[in-house]
Amino acid sequence: MKRKIFIGWIRIVIGLFIFSFGVHLTIFANIGLAPWDCLGMGISYHTPLNYGLSMTFIALIVLGIDLLLKEQIGYGTLIDALLTGNFVQFFNSFNPFPLNDKLWLGIIIMLVGFVFMALGMAVYMKSQQCCGPRDALLVGLGKRLSKIPIGIVEVILWALVLLVGWLLGGPVGIGTIISTFGAGIVMQLVYNIIHFEPRQLHHKGLVEISRILLSKESS
Repeated sequence: MKRKIFIGWIRIVIGLFIFSFGVHLTIFANIGLAPWDCLGMGISYHTPLNYGLSMTFIALIVLGIDLLLKEQIGYGTLIDALLTGNFVQFFNSFNPFPLNDKLWLGIIIMLVGFVFMALGMAVYMKSQQCCGPRDALLVGLGKRLSKIPIGIVEVILWALVLLVGWLLGGPVGIGTIISTFGAGIVMQLVYNIIHFEPRQLHHKGLVEISRILLSKESS
């Protein structure tokens, strides 16, 4: 069982690496901020917080909502919080190509980014050691809207986030609109192709995994 947990951690890291590459592509597309980033910028305009601290604040708020929805917090949540931003920064820093300046190419790059994001989410969620705060929110809402495809639930969630970000003055571009409605649709298509349904997973939280790791069992 312990070996399975450690393999799960490797799966989480690989999945987050793939996911982060997808996020990098949406930034590299250079056609507008995604809804969560729009919200972060909007908050920074009205508070002493800069963009980075605004995103941290959002993560803490979302984590609180996850707990209210009784979504489990696990090692996957912690690894996500520690690695995803650094992975995205790694790709942003070492990409040798100049930032895209063509709208049509930016749209293609953004859509490809959505595919990598969906695949990365599927890889790390299959470890069943809980999701990152925003993905846990998506799954939690998806469970309560079980008759709606998970991709459409994401569209609804991102649209609400975008609305709040826009009301706070966050920058909105064509990429923002594409992200809001396109990411969930692409995710649903990818999950249909690979036959993946995140709401059917049974995650193990921090306490349960820690008990296993601290037990005297050798495997």
